[in-house]
Amino acid sequence: MRLTRSAHIDTFCRDHLPDQELWPELRFDLEELDYPERLNAAAELLDGTIARLGADRPCLRSPEATWTYGEVQGKANRLARLLVEDMGLVPGNRVLLRGPNNPWLVVAWLAVLKAGGVAVTTMALLRASEIAALAGITRPDLAVCDHRFLAELDEALPGLPVVGYGGTGEHDLDARCAGKDDAFSAVDTAGDDVAMLAPTSGTTGRPKATMHFHRDILAIADTFSKYVIKPEPDDVFTGSPPVGFTFGLGAVVVFPLRVGASALLLERPAAAELADAIAEHGATVLSTAPTAYRAMLAMGKAKQLSGLRRCISAGEHLPATVWQDFYDRTGIKIIDGIGSTEMLHVFIASADDAIRPGSTGRPVPGYQAVILDAQGRRMPDGMAGRLAVKGPTGCRYLSDTRQRTYVVDGWNITGDTYIRDADGYFWYQARSDDMIISSGYNIAGPEVEQALLGHADVVEAAVVGVPDAERGTVVGAYVVLRDGAFGDAVKAAELQEFAKKTIAPYKYPRRVEFLDELPKTNTGKIQRYLLRKRAAGES
Repeated sequence: MRLTRSAHIDTFCRDHLPDQELWPELRFDLEELDYPERLNAAAELLDGTIARLGADRPCLRSPEATWTYGEVQGKANRLARLLVEDMGLVPGNRVLLRGPNNPWLVVAWLAVLKAGGVAVTTMALLRASEIAALAGITRPDLAVCDHRFLAELDEALPGLPVVGYGGTGEHDLDARCAGKDDAFSAVDTAGDDVAMLAPTSGTTGRPKATMHFHRDILAIADTFSKYVIKPEPDDVFTGSPPVGFTFGLGAVVVFPLRVGASALLLERPAAAELADAIAEHGATVLSTAPTAYRAMLAMGKAKQLSGLRRCISAGEHLPATVWQDFYDRTGIKIIDGIGSTEMLHVFIASADDAIRPGSTGRPVPGYQAVILDAQGRRMPDGMAGRLAVKGPTGCRYLSDTRQRTYVVDGWNITGDTYIRDADGYFWYQARSDDMIISSGYNIAGPEVEQALLGHADVVEAAVVGVPDAERGTVVGAYVVLRDGAFGDAVKAAELQEFAKKTIAPYKYPRRVEFLDELPKTNTGKIQRYLLRKRAAGES
């Protein structure tokens, strides 16, 4: 596929795209995906929506205030002028964004894209060493940062030009933008100009930077959001995933703005606070992880969720037990989905009566998915193999040799083991490196986790293979118990017997260890690689 004329003066991103023969096959099978050659995603999401629906609609909400589309447009335009006129931004420069979910962070993301910059989205909780490592890959030219996180950013990247927001004083963004004109013509970027560099969440311990075009950002709204979530202009979107995580970027920025809806942005959305905010602010579309759905029910928050009409789960597999319990208590059918940073967002999911609890669903319109064996041959239905996906988005790593393993023969190989049934539904088995082979048996760790989660005392469980001299590998479970439950040898034996009655006895966890909490990424994904190291006795 030939690249079109770039608007980028700084050619870093074009120069560091993978060779095109290493790209996945991109498919634009839906009419909605026929985008023009010149396209600025932020202008389309903001200016285009205002042109269709008006400027007075609520756009970005927080517990403190609500900004309309017109107010967001004015703030984004003034910030774009500040970046260009005062900080010297030229199209193609990378701008590191750092802060928790709040309206200013979204304004900054929109401003960077409108000015032709490339947003480097990061998690607010990253430490100095992690920021420095990411900067070493993406080479940011400047940064926009929440004033509360400036010190650590300065420690990580001394000398990087930075503008802080949300504070007071003459150097704060709001004060510096006060004298700027609120009109700004978005840079005439190409649809295939890089708009953002998104770091993977690091469940393997080796994060990478993925490269996404302006058209990719609209594609996730025009596929998963349009056909599965089916948003309405009066919806209020909210959720726990950070904007620095592509699940969160879609869930609370791209999807609501594409249809003229609003987003409720929460800086610290722990389960109890999230449920209370949903009720207080009338949220109707929620995106979060399976553990949060389970936790909200455990805290007796089902009543606060009664105003929701859509619930989306991603980041981790949604166990059927959690889905059913949530439905029984709220009447809401959670939309389970699988996506990846490499694909930008969700590519398999089903909604409403098409949901089969325990299954991830069927390919989102615009995407294709198959099951492949180790040699790249298609597997028959009912057989476990590697999940492979094609669609309008796909993997492009920034200068990373792992491009060759993620993309094979035009397919994005997600690293997940799945089974497809005769009706075209996809059933998650495990991350490919979470399949446990013990005494000749193939055991999917998530199946054992789901069995353990059925026990009333178990809040969270993660299962990995543990080296064993006799069997090679055995099933090991790391378990977090509810408050008041005591983790000892008696409880471990109880859980083992419980598992034997729920799944085939050979799958039960031969080793059980109790933890206060499971190691997780900033996006809430369990870092099983750390548990595997722990099981192997590594530091």
